[in-house]
Amino acid sequence: MGSPLLEKFCHIYQNLDRDNLDQLKEVYSEQIEFVDAVEKIKGLSALTAYFQHLYENMHYCRFIISDMIEQEGQACLVWRMEYAHQKINAGEMVTVEGCSFLVFSEKIDFHRDYVDMGQMLYEHIPLVGRVIKGIKNRVRT
Repeated sequence: MGSPLLEKFCHIYQNLDRDNLDQLKEVYSEQIEFVDAVEKIKGLSALTAYFQHLYENMHYCRFIISDMIEQEGQACLVWRMEYAHQKINAGEMVTVEGCSFLVFSEKIDFHRDYVDMGQMLYEHIPLVGRVIKGIKNRVRT
């Protein structure tokens, strides 16, 4: 599939939960820069704290990595996340598709996630969800 580092990354992410976040240090450098639609984080300890916060209210979270393109210290991973959060979608499972861009040498130095925040969050908030879905329907027609 990919380099040993990316193989380890995929294994860790596909089994990640609140009880094994210490495994992040196996794949991320101390100076990791992590960017997603919500945060921009620098440093491994800050990233670990961010994930600890995210997992606090999760009933369930799983990543399924379906594709990977790797070339000269860079990679793009295509994934699906399935999660259940007590405050989103009445605690029922939500499925989100996204991809991650990684830059690495010995460990991963940069990680950026691309995800549709509507699909991930906004569509599952009562009033906001109806507005977002309505806008998407108008664009389609």
